[in-house]
Amino acid sequence: MKNIAKSHLLLFVFVLLTMLWSVIGVEDTYLTWILEAAPAIVGLFVLVFTYRKFRLPTFLYAIIAIHMAVLLVGAHYSYANVPFGFWMQEWFGWTRNNYDKIGHFMQGVTPALLTIELLRRTTPLKTAGWTGFLSVCVAEAISALYEIIEWLASLSNPTDTEAFLGTQGYIWDTQTDMFMCLVGATVAVIIRLRTMRS
Repeated sequence: MKNIAKSHLLLFVFVLLTMLWSVIGVEDTYLTWILEAAPAIVGLFVLVFTYRKFRLPTFLYAIIAIHMAVLLVGAHYSYANVPFGFWMQEWFGWTRNNYDKIGHFMQGVTPALLTIELLRRTTPLKTAGWTGFLSVCVAEAISALYEIIEWLASLSNPTDTEAFLGTQGYIWDTQTDMFMCLVGATVAVIIRLRTMRS
């Protein structure tokens, strides 16, 4: 416990409390909760087990915690029913609950920043151009894999996985999900590489 930074411990407790709130009284099914919360749960285990050997910067742990909270809120309500998404729908006059787009934006931010960290610490690759390009590519690859998982889930059980898909009848949902990931990754990479230079 001595070697754990207080800020990291606070972020860990924040994620655990959010996870506990998320799983209690889920709005949809527990299958939907598991499918939507799984990336946060797996990610938390990975971060705990790698903490001593591969500690990340505090800002990155904070971004990961925010990303996990976004996932866990979506898992609690199911993405199409998150209240904040309905508020945005009313504010902007959208025809659907777009809370899932926040999740896909973060799906670009977090992997891109993690990839930059991994490339710069474990490979000879140091130039901003290549680390930036590859980081965006990794984020988009993860997004594509996630969309494939959603598709396979829908094939296995169309009724129980409808909330997990969260398309809300929007035929371009997959493409816009990947676009939001691209935007998130690109913004994160530009900001991170500029701050690293200064």
